[in-house]
Amino acid sequence: MTEPTPPLDRSSIASAVAAIVAAQPVTDLHTHVFSPRFGVSPEPAGLLLWGIDDLLTYHYLVAEVFRVVPQSEVPYYRFWSMSKAEQADHIWKHLFVDRTPISESCRGVITTLCKLGLDPHETTLEPYRKWFGEQNASDFIDTVMRIANVDQITMTNEVFNDHEQHLWLHQPDLNGDDRFAAVLRIDKLLIDFPAAAKVLRDWGYDVRGDFSGVTIDEVKRFLNEWIDRMKAVYVATSLPPDFMYPTVSPHRNGADRVIREALLPVLAERNMPWAMMIGVKRGVNPALRDAADMSGRADITALTNLCRQFSDNKFMVTMLARENQHELCVAARKFQNLFVFGCWWFLNNPSLIEETTRMRLELLGTTFAPQHSDARIVDQLIYKWDHSRKVIAKVLADKYGDLVDAGYRVSEGQIKRDVANLLRDNYRRLIGKLDSATPAPVMPEAPGGDTGSDDETAATS
Repeated sequence: MTEPTPPLDRSSIASAVAAIVAAQPVTDLHTHVFSPRFGVSPEPAGLLLWGIDDLLTYHYLVAEVFRVVPQSEVPYYRFWSMSKAEQADHIWKHLFVDRTPISESCRGVITTLCKLGLDPHETTLEPYRKWFGEQNASDFIDTVMRIANVDQITMTNEVFNDHEQHLWLHQPDLNGDDRFAAVLRIDKLLIDFPAAAKVLRDWGYDVRGDFSGVTIDEVKRFLNEWIDRMKAVYVATSLPPDFMYPTVSPHRNGADRVIREALLPVLAERNMPWAMMIGVKRGVNPALRDAADMSGRADITALTNLCRQFSDNKFMVTMLARENQHELCVAARKFQNLFVFGCWWFLNNPSLIEETTRMRLELLGTTFAPQHSDARIVDQLIYKWDHSRKVIAKVLADKYGDLVDAGYRVSEGQIKRDVANLLRDNYRRLIGKLDSATPAPVMPEAPGGDTGSDDETAATS
């Protein structure tokens, strides 16, 4: 129980909220950051990315530099023929020296350098390279986690990536670093089941593209074995905006059967969430490589169908399009097994984080996770959480101020409880990693009562 504390004066709410949000450790529930056990950049095939060259060649900045430097000067093929250091020099010159680094991705680099105690005004990268060259990667992770106030980093582990699959099979105790938690990522299984079936056969699972024989049992065996091998905390899938369940498209019927007969039964038995990241359009400009993807508005019917038909399952959901955010919140009011999380990818900008967080608080109370970093380079944890915390604190301060103006007394203890739920405990409770004595937050009710019915004509909200 939260110890009672005196109510706060209206004028002191903003500063109190800012301090509490800054002090609250966060469990980063979705990143693409790896522990050093997966190999360290710049080692060949090292999956842990860190340091100035990785920070600057992040695909957000690659896309931005192509808006600045004309194709006639540096065509795509010439950029990709450069070494990583040459690409970083190119990006630093054109986005940080010749121009003001005002975009969110550029500002993130500036914030990160400053928080590390480095001067962001250098005209070349050599001072940064010298500094990072003096660091140890594992110790640097500790430094970043301390600055960002992150208590655990959740990896994304793509089982259908040949290199990563090989590491899991041949390197003992790959997930033995307590700073990191693993997630089983299974996109190919749902996006292209015939291709996934062929891979699984090569791995020794008797899986057929036409679902004949013991295919479903073998898919279940595959899921269970890899969840156990990784000690995965949830299973994740990134899905396109045209994802539907059930589907009417013949070439995607395989996904329906995998979801209905294998994936969700396995997860229900384990009481484990399925994280669905919906709305990415892959490769709209292939010349940009990793920077080639964009967002698309999705039909949320697939999600509501799943939540209704599989009420024993838990669904973690984030959606990429701004246009989907309100409907997602409304859906979460109707289904207790739907957990909304984060401002993903192109939504990870302060103006959109503020808008989305404000709406979620108004519709869902404190029963969601407002953010995850989605970091690919460990250094990014610094700026993504620094920027997000400030926006989250601003929105919360406004909401507590509204309560005080309405005649309600707000205490520091209440704020600490709410912030702990939002930044850590709601998620840890969902995955079963929180002390059972910790009380669950109360689900929000609509004015006049919300029955939770899926029939909106029966609701008063």
